[in-house]
Amino acid sequence: MSRTRNKFSPEIRERAVRMVGEHRADYGSEWETMSSIATKIGCTAETLRRWCREEASRRAGPAALAADEKARIKALEREVKELCRANEILRKASAYFAMAELDRRER
Repeated sequence: MSRTRNKFSPEIRERAVRMVGEHRADYGSEWETMSSIATKIGCTAETLRRWCREEASRRAGPAALAADEKARIKALEREVKELCRANEILRKASAYFAMAELDRRER
């Protein structure tokens, strides 16, 4: 059974990912940026790419939920508005028929 040990601390990972974001404009592509920074910290470019993707998915998780929640809230607000209109119509119809019933009993 092989044992793998985590060679890089979370602080080094965070710093490397942050460096990729900061120096992206200095290189022709994101891969070039990752390759350059990976050699400086002593890991492979693929490892650094994986760290960057993990960080991006961590950041996008709540944002994606937020967008989904916004759409859900908007749909619920539309439904509430429609139900309020229906209640108003029913309230007016109820008052109309109640008045008609009162008029009929007087005769």
